[in-house]
Amino acid sequence: MSTRLTKNGIPMVESHSLPLVLAAAQVHEKITLYLSESLKKKGYKFISPSMLNFLSTLECGINYGSEIARTLGVSRQMVAKTVKELCKANYLEQREGLGRQKEIVFTEVGELLMSDARQLLSGVDKVLDKEMGENKLKALTTDLESLQKLITKLNNNTAIEKG
Repeated sequence: MSTRLTKNGIPMVESHSLPLVLAAAQVHEKITLYLSESLKKKGYKFISPSMLNFLSTLECGINYGSEIARTLGVSRQMVAKTVKELCKANYLEQREGLGRQKEIVFTEVGELLMSDARQLLSGVDKVLDKEMGENKLKALTTDLESLQKLITKLNNNTAIEKG
């Protein structure tokens, strides 16, 4: 995003956070695209970046639609639609749970998919370690986790000020 004046003369303030957000989004997008293309070559023909993003939020055990919706900040209807697609692709299955909620679990194919995705990420780690230096990736991850905690704290403080 440009830091010059807009056509209406409104100044744009310099920000280090903006390029950080854009760079982080691009890294996420490129890694997810790499994973989905590599997994398709391994035979997972129904996988897409958006499906990988969804699957990456699930626990290895039992999941529930309401928890997934809360985690992703989307409607339960959106979760139900995505789960239905992933069930058709044989990556997930739904089964009866307690009450009205259905349990959502990985199928064997889904577990293999996630295992292969982790293996591919391990390969990415090796390339990044070689190019960046062995400890730099770990340090960068630690810094990003610290940054995430600071931003969460900022968001919580903003919510308190509004309330």
